[in-house]
Amino acid sequence: MRATVIHGPHDIRIEEVPDPRIQQPTDAVVRVVNACICGSDLWAYRGVAARQPGQRIGHEFLGVVEEVGPEVPGLRRGDLVVAPFVWSDGTCEFCREGLQTSCPHGGFWGSVGSDGGQGEAVRVPFADGTLVRLPKDAAGDEKLLPSLLALSDVMATGHHAAVSAGVRPGSTVAVVGDGAVGLCGVLAAHRLGAGRIIALGRHRARTDIARAFGATDVVAERGEAAVEVVRELTGGRGAHAVLEAVGTEESMRTAISITRDGGAVGYVGVPHGGSAGVDVGQMFDRNVRLCGGVAPARAYIPELLADVLSGAIEPGLVFDRTVGLDGVPDGYRAMDDRSALKVRIAL
Repeated sequence: MRATVIHGPHDIRIEEVPDPRIQQPTDAVVRVVNACICGSDLWAYRGVAARQPGQRIGHEFLGVVEEVGPEVPGLRRGDLVVAPFVWSDGTCEFCREGLQTSCPHGGFWGSVGSDGGQGEAVRVPFADGTLVRLPKDAAGDEKLLPSLLALSDVMATGHHAAVSAGVRPGSTVAVVGDGAVGLCGVLAAHRLGAGRIIALGRHRARTDIARAFGATDVVAERGEAAVEVVRELTGGRGAHAVLEAVGTEESMRTAISITRDGGAVGYVGVPHGGSAGVDVGQMFDRNVRLCGGVAPARAYIPELLADVLSGAIEPGLVFDRTVGLDGVPDGYRAMDDRSALKVRIAL
């Protein structure tokens, strides 16, 4: 079969790789229908995150079950499923607590020795604990598929930021970052009943989506200028909940500075700029809490799925370009130069 592999910075290729097969009785093989490129994939693409030459890549996909092992009672051939970006056994202490990202038997798609999501098929370990079944008739619904795909990572991650920051009905929320995760954070805050949502972003196409998702205000400034504007908008107090979806030193400093005394920052941006932006002294003085981390998407997908199917939320609007498998290298280039927000791969 064909799949996406990375050979080095800015060197993404589509190559023939071995077909996935059942290796453990808890495995399933899924034929990929849709996958996508994540903003976090760009750190490997840019050479910031190390990868072995020829390593598989991609961690967001949905598809059709082709084969199941003898210890997978909950799935059968032909089921349409979505995969969270981490596989997990579904039975350990952490999984039972809803923190599947800490499962001792879990792992990330595209890690060394595993299949990546940007390919024609994937071997799924612990299929019963990992995959979530979708309505079969959704497979041909081009309007619904993007939103179902968004559940694999960006919508669940945006929701994790909102939950971690303690978004409540009527609260004022600020979102730092106008990428797909930040925009889904806006949508998540709106879904949880936030009364005011301030989106920090300067790209019109993206802030238009933020407004469609429920943002009431848009702040184009950055750094100290952004802090001043948010403070002005909130009567000098700041936001009850701040969602940090970038992961740089500057974005974290901004997030903490625009948080209201007694409020919280929900951080989900993959850290790649050090921790100097975490001003513990300021947090201590103002009783600002810092919560978040890797989103346990598997815990969130069922409740978010219900809202996608009902039409209450449409996170698939973050996809602004669709390519076939051969178009994946161009998709990486487009996201890297910001001419695309998020690229969907249709197989």
